[in-house]
Amino acid sequence: MAKMTSIKMKHLLEDKLKNPDYRIVYKRDDDAVRIEWKESKEGMTVSLPNLIVKYNERGMEAVDEMVEHVNEALKIMNQTQHLKGMEKQIFPVLRSPSFPTETKAGKKLIFKDHTAETRVFYALDLGKSYRLIDEELLGEEEWTKERLDEIAAFNIRSLSYQPKVDQVAGNDFYFLATQDGYDASRILNEAFLEEMLANAKGELTVAVPHQDVLILGDIQNKTGYDILAQMTMKFFADGRIPITSLPFVYENKKLEPVFILAKNRPEKN
Repeated sequence: MAKMTSIKMKHLLEDKLKNPDYRIVYKRDDDAVRIEWKESKEGMTVSLPNLIVKYNERGMEAVDEMVEHVNEALKIMNQTQHLKGMEKQIFPVLRSPSFPTETKAGKKLIFKDHTAETRVFYALDLGKSYRLIDEELLGEEEWTKERLDEIAAFNIRSLSYQPKVDQVAGNDFYFLATQDGYDASRILNEAFLEEMLANAKGELTVAVPHQDVLILGDIQNKTGYDILAQMTMKFFADGRIPITSLPFVYENKKLEPVFILAKNRPEKN
């Protein structure tokens, strides 16, 4: 198989993304391709080195997957979305505090602070993808932020909660990884955390290293904190949308970040 280069990959994407309404531009400095609507200039950027890595692992399947993702994303950008009638499709999503609070088109996103390590944004689920809700969309419906938050909180409680359990060195770890896009968001379901706390033998810890996992730890000895730290860091490094490598202790209905010192009880900030 001939070696795939950025220029070859660019030509391949151009060939597969033929649409008279698209503009495809090669950004040499970033080694990326920008695909956008000619009229609105809304679009997305694809990193060529990242796609080449996937292509070398999985062949044309990886390219076809990217093409489908680009077409879906651009289709959504070109549609007018409404919140009314879509209430069941609104969910909270967790992001790190460094996550942008404006879209590339300059629209202000709706968010609220959660912990020092996390912020809550709101997503309109569109099936294969989602759109983060901005002030303009909220204003069109004349909804308040409080109403949006209530709807999202109700929907997160309605999802399934069946964690997988793993026992390591006398500590119980619970993993929620349903891949529905809202695994980390389940940390916002206080009733679920209270139930886990009521059944914990030791101290209940909660971690959201990236969007697609929620890790709860029933920590019963010092080794448990070391395992938790390593586990959270590994998931954080591997995540598609990383959130935070710091786990939390859950007590008194509060999430306190813990800085784990090897072989020691964590210090709370």
